[in-house]
Amino acid sequence: MINYTSFIEISRKALKNNIHFINSQMNEGVTLSAVVKADAYGHGISCFVPIAEEAGVRHFSVFSADEAMKVLGVARSNPTIMIMGMIENSELNWAIQNDIEFFVFEETRVKEALKAAKELGKPAKVHLEVETGLNRTGFTKKELSNIIDDLKHPLIEVKGFCTHLGGAESIANHYRIQKQKKKYSQLYKWLVVKGVTPEKRHMACSAALIRYPETQFDMVRVGILQYGFWPNTETFIHYSAKNKTPDSPLERVISWKTKVMSVKKVKTGEFISYGTSFLADRDMVIAAVPVGYSHGYARSLSNTGRMLIHGVRTAVVGLVNMNMMLIDVTDIPNVKKGDEVVLIGTQGEHEVSVASFGEMSNQLNYELLTRLPYEIPRRVVD
Repeated sequence: MINYTSFIEISRKALKNNIHFINSQMNEGVTLSAVVKADAYGHGISCFVPIAEEAGVRHFSVFSADEAMKVLGVARSNPTIMIMGMIENSELNWAIQNDIEFFVFEETRVKEALKAAKELGKPAKVHLEVETGLNRTGFTKKELSNIIDDLKHPLIEVKGFCTHLGGAESIANHYRIQKQKKKYSQLYKWLVVKGVTPEKRHMACSAALIRYPETQFDMVRVGILQYGFWPNTETFIHYSAKNKTPDSPLERVISWKTKVMSVKKVKTGEFISYGTSFLADRDMVIAAVPVGYSHGYARSLSNTGRMLIHGVRTAVVGLVNMNMMLIDVTDIPNVKKGDEVVLIGTQGEHEVSVASFGEMSNQLNYELLTRLPYEIPRRVVD
């Protein structure tokens, strides 16, 4: 049997807890769309989607058609799947045939969707994304006016009216968010007057769900909260102050583990790993771990990263290599080849969190999670 150098565990219990918390923050009648882009934020679509369905989720958001295909392949409850970003014209027929909904934010995309719908004799299910201030993708009022007749065609079903907020997690963006809310409302009212009434309105992400509950409308698109992480510390402080509790209701879903590959002794005065970044200042015992920057462990964590072995927190020494790194086990008795090493997660009474990685490597939770390669096997536990 071929073994992988590390593996990721996905906690069913933690995920269900987090979805329960998200539901508790939603207004009555609001739909939860679980955002599973970037392979479910590195957790694995094939693991995440079935558990989310067990927890009652019936709507999933992805970025592209290939991600939509992955969700379609593992889903068990015939959920709604919505593409928020990239879909090629050549993929429109497939999307329409499989009742995949998708954002439209350019006149040409609406025209092509209608063309494909006519060829199939089946409606295209679209969500109108409007520009409210993020200046990324979305229709302006003038651009919308050019496609009103197309939107009224019986083969175009306007399933949603949406936008994306430009930083709801930070108070620094408060004025910008207020302007976006106002513009969104104005565009929606104008569209209805023109004779187009979308089925659902949606703009709230994880941060907006907590900080701007008035933006929930008919549906919320929640990503990072599902996985047990806050968008940032500021969002958690807002929640904590509002609810008068210092405790986070979220549970981390992911753990990342490997095992000791080799153990060796190093004499005082010897350099460890490439270059001269670490000089042994005493006789040391070093364990080689078969994980490196090619596996998503940032090279910037050289000499600063922490791992758990035998329930003890220990340090990465020397430069993180492409496929391995070295940890100091001098003060941890009886470390041997094959012993479990925790890169993210708990062991005994200690924990290495994704948040602590972010602080040390200057990366966001989002970036670290989504850099975990698809090749690392994911296993569902508890």
